[in-house]
Amino acid sequence: MAKNIFGETLFTLIPASDNYFDFILKLRNDPRIRNGFIQQADISEVNHKIYMSENSKNYYVCMLNQKPIGYIGVIENDIRLAVSLEHNGFGAGEFMVKKILLIYPNAVAKIKVGNQASLRLFEKCGFEKKYFILEQD
Repeated sequence: MAKNIFGETLFTLIPASDNYFDFILKLRNDPRIRNGFIQQADISEVNHKIYMSENSKNYYVCMLNQKPIGYIGVIENDIRLAVSLEHNGFGAGEFMVKKILLIYPNAVAKIKVGNQASLRLFEKCGFEKKYFILEQD
């Protein structure tokens, strides 16, 4: 986890105001990140604005030095999370999960098979595998 010389975390989590809707959309639609989500389709600007206008109260943006680097949200008790690739591996995901669990202590994580990074993150945060959901192609 990124810390300053006093051992304090450098990350902050702020509500996802409409100032950050474009950041969230760009990060979610990045093909390198989108591949890790269960739903793979690109999200249009129109659909995203509608979705965020209805759900932004459940989303937060992770900041590092006053710059957005990731987001986390909980919809229908399901955690949705992304961190910019440039900031992967510095603890932002763990920071966001731990903070969101203070607000949504019963939230769950649905992880796409093969998304080992997300699996490791959530297991590191105390989650355990409990179910398998099988779908037809």
